[in-house]
Amino acid sequence: MDSGLTSLLAFFDARRAGLRPLALATVVATEGSTYRKPGARMLIDERGEACGLLSGGCLESDLAEHAQTVLNTGRGRLIEYDLRSSDDLIWGLGLGCEGAMRILLQRLSPVDAYTPVAEIAIAYADRQPLAFATVVRSAIAAWPAGRVVFPGADVDEPIGVALAQGCRDVVERKAVPGLVQVNVGKSAVEAFIDSIELPPRILILGAGPDAAPVVSAASALGWPVTVFDHRAAYAVAGHFPQAARVVTAAADDLAVTLEIGSFDAAVVMSHHLPSDLAYLRQLATTELPYVGLLGPAPRRQRLLADAGCHSASLSTRLFGPVGLDIGARTPESIALAIVAEIHAVLAKRSGQSFSRPK
Repeated sequence: MDSGLTSLLAFFDARRAGLRPLALATVVATEGSTYRKPGARMLIDERGEACGLLSGGCLESDLAEHAQTVLNTGRGRLIEYDLRSSDDLIWGLGLGCEGAMRILLQRLSPVDAYTPVAEIAIAYADRQPLAFATVVRSAIAAWPAGRVVFPGADVDEPIGVALAQGCRDVVERKAVPGLVQVNVGKSAVEAFIDSIELPPRILILGAGPDAAPVVSAASALGWPVTVFDHRAAYAVAGHFPQAARVVTAAADDLAVTLEIGSFDAAVVMSHHLPSDLAYLRQLATTELPYVGLLGPAPRRQRLLADAGCHSASLSTRLFGPVGLDIGARTPESIALAIVAEIHAVLAKRSGQSFSRPK
């Protein structure tokens, strides 16, 4: 899940509105332990202001200097950092990060229509999958570093045809993005096929005071959140300034008011037993991988019993009591536990500590 895409696009839109150039930094390959993985992005403007992190702050200042060169020349550039040695001669900082990164820098400007970030913004707004190939290394003048190919590109050159097909494979066949090499005679072009991961859409069912920290925590990750409640006095947009939408309707009308199958996760937390039951019955008809239920285990068992035939559909994806066991007691820490569990489930991870054996 690319949680930083929301803030990255906001940064981009502000600069594009002023027709300002930008440098796009993309991690195209890593070895060992690195802060970010291939596909991570960062934007740097001509004033040195940036959005996004590709390391824990170790490399960004040096990368910003390279970005200015790319902005001045317009030529893409591949930068390599190897921090696997604690006494590396280049940095002399003894960072000991135990990893290496290859980062592609390319200029975005009105001249090239801000490709590829402009296309990423459109796909993000339309919530459509997108994959594209960017040349990383090439000895062929017509295919310089930074040139971009999209799946529907009208190209007849072997390199373009191969890269466009690679993009289609990522979108249509769920192939794994990454570095590819296209050979033409004695020459070769190395390209990075990238794809965007849309942030999950979260549905909060219940607009009580304890829902606000959940909305805040999810929004901090760039996740669009919709809040729904049958009580008009609770479902007040001003109480949830970070929510994408706040809706008031009868609990039984949830499925006719919202397209609930379009969400990625839902948290049932109205503190009202009949409403929670209505929500669960309607969520049972969807394929949402995560349905969280606030309250103790006996309450969950009672609701599932009352849900009748709908309970079987929820058995493997109902998380109640909701959240990871982190000892949460306050509304804010409970919200952290809830959002962390949603993140783990959607990422298909256990939520277990890295320091404990699996």
